[in-house]
Amino acid sequence: MLRLSCSSLMALVLGCALAQHAHAQFGTEPAKLSLIKLQDGLYVIHNELVPGNTTALVTSEGVLLVDDKFEIDHDNIVAMLKTVTSQPVKYVINTHHHADHSGGNAKLQATGTLAIASAQARAHMVEGKQTGVPDITVQPRGSLYLGGKTVEIYWLGRSHTDGDVVVLFPQYRVLAAGDMYTHGEGLPELIDYAGGGSAKEWPATVDNVLKLDFDTVVPGHGDVSKKADLAKYRDGAQRLWNLATQMTKAGKSRADFEKIMRMEFGWQDLHVMASLDGLMKEAH
Repeated sequence: MLRLSCSSLMALVLGCALAQHAHAQFGTEPAKLSLIKLQDGLYVIHNELVPGNTTALVTSEGVLLVDDKFEIDHDNIVAMLKTVTSQPVKYVINTHHHADHSGGNAKLQATGTLAIASAQARAHMVEGKQTGVPDITVQPRGSLYLGGKTVEIYWLGRSHTDGDVVVLFPQYRVLAAGDMYTHGEGLPELIDYAGGGSAKEWPATVDNVLKLDFDTVVPGHGDVSKKADLAKYRDGAQRLWNLATQMTKAGKSRADFEKIMRMEFGWQDLHVMASLDGLMKEAH
C-alpha cells in the first residue's frame, strides 16, 4: 500500500486542489472568508482554494446552506451569516462527502440543522467515520421549499465522486455545482477514484447538468462563473478522457500518462496520487 505523509493524506482525503498547498494547516486553521452577494437573499461564502465554496439561501423562514467547509470554519460562517440575517440555518446540503464541504455538519446539527446528501455520499461518510452524517438522503432528485423559495437537488451521475449532487435555485437561475466543477487557474479536474469518481462518466454527467435551466454557477472551488464556463469545463473533461483512451491504445507507460496529465491538464502531485492509477485502469 502506498504510504503518504500526513499532509498529503489529508489533502487526498479532503479533495484539496493544489499539491503545493497541501499542508497540515488545511482544516486546522480557519479560512479567510468573504461574502459575495449574488442576488437578494442568495450569497456565496468564498475563500481562496480550500475549503470549498458555501452557498447560502437566506429567507424569512430560515437559511439553507450548500456545503459548510471544515468544522473549524463553522463559527466564522455563522458570524458572516449574522451580518445579513438573524434566521437560523434550517438545512445544509452536502454536494459530496469530503470534509472541506461537509466538516461543519455536526456543529450545525447540534443547533437543529438537518443535513442532506446523496445516499453514496452518506455511505462514504459512515465508512470514513466522519462526524455529521447526513440526516436525509436524496436520490436522484429532491426539492425543498423554504420562505417562498424552491431548492432542487439532483444526482445526475458519477464525476468527482460517485455521490456528487448539484443544487439548483430556479428562481435565481443559479446552480451550486460542488466539485463536479472547479473554476480558475490551478484547479484542474480531480477524479477521486477512492470515492467512486469516474473520468469516463464525468462528461456525460455534466451534460445532464447542462440541461438544467440556470445562468450562474457556483463552483466547488474557485470564482463564481457562468453556464458557458461549465460547458467549456465539460469539453475539457471529455478531452482528458479521450486522451487517456488514446494513450492506453498506444501502450503508453505510467510515466507517459503522468507527463501528459501534468502538461496538458495542469495536474499536480495530488492529482497524480489520487487519480493516475485509477484513470489508467478505467481507460483499459
